[in-house]
Formats: sequence, structure tokens, C-alpha cells
Amino acid sequence: MTSTTYLVTGMTCGHCESAVAQEVNALAGVEGVAVSAETGKLVVESTAPLDDAAVITAVDEAGYSAVKA
Repeated sequence: MTSTTYLVTGMTCGHCESAVAQEVNALAGVEGVAVSAETGKLVVESTAPLDDAAVITAVDEAGYSAVKA
């Protein structure tokens, strides 16, 4: 299992967390997602290393911005 952390900007509440989690969970290989609006962190658990650009694009589609931590 691989764990990758991203910093997400623009999240302010649980709805924001849910939107990000839903988009990222849809990516192939993702086994779990932990999102915190309070810390601005997104931790993605996957079966193999993920394409960072795909994760960042998924966060963008949810309406937020992300960079790999």
C-alpha cells in the first residue's frame, strides 16, 4: 500500500471534504482517502504509486487546488 499526501486549498467544511474525496476515490488504484479541511491535507492510499497529475486534476474537478506535499 502506498500513501501520498497533497495540500489542498479552498476547503472550508465537511461538504468540501466530501467533494474532494468523491472525485479522488473514483481514480483507478485508490483504496482510501482521508481529507481534512482543517489541515488542508488529502492523504491517498493506493495499491500502486498514483499519477500525481491525475489526483491534482480530480481535486481541481471538485473545485479546489492541490499540490503534492
